[in-house]
Amino acid sequence: MSAATHLLSEEHFLCSICLDVFIAPVTIPCGHNFCKSCITENWRINRKCQCAVCKRPFDIRPELHVNTFISEIAAQYRQSAVKKASEDAKPGEVLCDVCTGIKLKALKSCLVCLASYCQTHLERHQMTPGLKGHKLVGPLDNLEDRICTNHDELMDRFCKTDQMCVCQFCTETDHESHDVVPLKEECDGKKTELEKTGAEFQQMIHERQLKVQELRQSVQLSKEAAHKEMANGVQVFTTLTQLVQTGLTELIEQVKRKQKTTAKQADDSIKELNQEISELRKRYAEVKQLERSDDHLHLLQMFSSLNASLLAKDQTKIILHQPSYEGTVARAVAQLKETLSRGTEKLLEAELRRVQQYAVDVTLDPDTAHPKLIVSDDGKQVNHGDVERNLPYNPQRFSCCVVVLGKQSLSSGRFYYEVEVKGKTKWDLGVVSASASRRGEITSCPETGFWTLQLRNGHEYVALADPDVLLSVKSRPQTVGMFVDYEEGLVSFYDAEAAGILYSFTGCSFTDKLYPFFSPCFNDGGDNSAPLRISGVYNKNY
Repeated sequence: MSAATHLLSEEHFLCSICLDVFIAPVTIPCGHNFCKSCITENWRINRKCQCAVCKRPFDIRPELHVNTFISEIAAQYRQSAVKKASEDAKPGEVLCDVCTGIKLKALKSCLVCLASYCQTHLERHQMTPGLKGHKLVGPLDNLEDRICTNHDELMDRFCKTDQMCVCQFCTETDHESHDVVPLKEECDGKKTELEKTGAEFQQMIHERQLKVQELRQSVQLSKEAAHKEMANGVQVFTTLTQLVQTGLTELIEQVKRKQKTTAKQADDSIKELNQEISELRKRYAEVKQLERSDDHLHLLQMFSSLNASLLAKDQTKIILHQPSYEGTVARAVAQLKETLSRGTEKLLEAELRRVQQYAVDVTLDPDTAHPKLIVSDDGKQVNHGDVERNLPYNPQRFSCCVVVLGKQSLSSGRFYYEVEVKGKTKWDLGVVSASASRRGEITSCPETGFWTLQLRNGHEYVALADPDVLLSVKSRPQTVGMFVDYEEGLVSFYDAEAAGILYSFTGCSFTDKLYPFFSPCFNDGGDNSAPLRISGVYNKNY
């Protein structure tokens, strides 16, 4: 039966009245087939008993019986149509409004009839003269939303004044004086805007794809840097462990050597004493034998030789000197400390070399300088001039504190620069937040946006950390290195020549731009007249 359905076209299974697949088909005397309910209703409405196709009249109303053969074929076709519809119609697609039972996918929507049609039910619009003039468009859902609620007419215009869709009658009433254009014209303009918006979205997508790639590369670089740092750490601490183990081994060997030497001395003395004991026992036996002798002549002759043999060594002079272990551990620790100190110096030098890779060219910003400060023309040095100059007001200028900032700022990443402080007895160096106060007296600490280090009285180095931290410095730095890692929240000060670290602010939370901070302090009658000078570290090859 299913094979037969494939040999027949779709039109063989459609009722000429409802244009749908037969339901309870009947055959009338002229040979045409209809749904039983369709032909019955047709005769009732028209009050004529005639064929709906060929118009043949029947004097006597035919008795209608379901054609089982056609019914079975129609059922087969209906199942095939259901399967095809389930395959063709996808979720969200517009369905035919005329189909009963299983609805097929709509191919067109009529803006006049406000209905959507599948291929079969669209034929009436393509063949009937009165329907050919209707406006057919691609399948649309919710056609009722396109009808003006005030006039029950299709909204085919757009009011640019009120930014809304309207019908023809709306333009003659509420929107009579408004700027109204056809929907297509407005859509064309909106499509142009959409193209521009789409291009912007595409550009944004491209930018974000690049950012994703950049972040992935950053993660990879961070991963490689972390592995390198861990490898360096393992190497360093392995070396330190080996040094400690070597020091311990040498300490143990030294103690063992002392103990072995003492034991040998004792063994030699014991051996010698045992030999004397053996000789003395021999002489003792001779003495006892001579005591028992009745030969007076022999006794007297042997007596003097026995006395002579008694001249043995004085055993009281045999003394075993105990080795002194006092200070052995302390000396070993001191030697290890010296070795570690040399290793630490090399590590610090390597660390300084590493941060110097982020060296930048820093110049002073005269617009921020206190009126008593003199900034060189090249922006590389500053000193106190004693006399306050009459400068125009500038909100960026420090009004009370003798401070000047660098022009360069940092809001991400890392930077490093060096400042020569030779010949000075006082200075302040560091970084400051862009939003930190520059007017009036200033309390320098991280809470107010200042991360600074200062020298006072020529030898007191203090980190202004609130509370202040007095630093222990072996030698006076002649050049101070400044390193900042924005993301890590790190501000470090280095003795650039001794390759030693002076102090680090750690765990800082930066939310603003950071600027280099310089204060040469007061001249103090010429004792502190030397300038602060930014060195050209960025020109060196590290």
